[in-house]
Amino acid sequence: MTETARPEPFLIADDRALDLLNSVAAPWGSEIEWLGDGRDLLAWLERAGTVPPDVSTRFREQTSPEALDEVAAESRELREWFRAFVAAHAGRRLDPLALADLDKINRLLGGDETYRQIEPRALEARDTGGSSFQWRRHRRWRSPEDLLLPIAEAMGDLICQADFERVKNCESPTCTLWFHDVSKNHTRRWCSMAVCGNRAKAAAHRAKKRSGR
Repeated sequence: MTETARPEPFLIADDRALDLLNSVAAPWGSEIEWLGDGRDLLAWLERAGTVPPDVSTRFREQTSPEALDEVAAESRELREWFRAFVAAHAGRRLDPLALADLDKINRLLGGDETYRQIEPRALEARDTGGSSFQWRRHRRWRSPEDLLLPIAEAMGDLICQADFERVKNCESPTCTLWFHDVSKNHTRRWCSMAVCGNRAKAAAHRAKKRSGR
């Protein structure tokens, strides 16, 4: 699918794993798939900031379309597996017994190759004091299957660091988008005001006018 055939990905969830769940949606009636093939997957990962641009360029130029498409199919399967996990546990604290359901993620991450290097801190960060250097983690991208690693890592971050009580589905009855409610009072209701919030406000306004008549 060409980039002009669809909007930009919905990176509105305040969490990359939930953004992945939102990489297929039907915000205007017709389903949009952002991970339809290998090039789609690379574009989404780069847009989400989980794969460096030079890495995605290398995979585009040096990997066969068939191999990339196979990984994209695996990413869609992983996404739908995780959607079922999130739907089963959202809105309440994760039970430690849920670990039994997470073997898929741990097996993926078991093949990861990452390492840390010392690098200079950004100039503006150095101006605030402290060390002139920082740790930065890198990954050895050896095969197309490694593209699944940042996805699995994002899922692990959600599981280990986020409050699952604040993982919510948009309240619009026809919306499938998920988000992590990090609002101050935890009162976020919509995937976004642009997609569903304004629709709800407009519907409420029409209903009020009808009741007034």
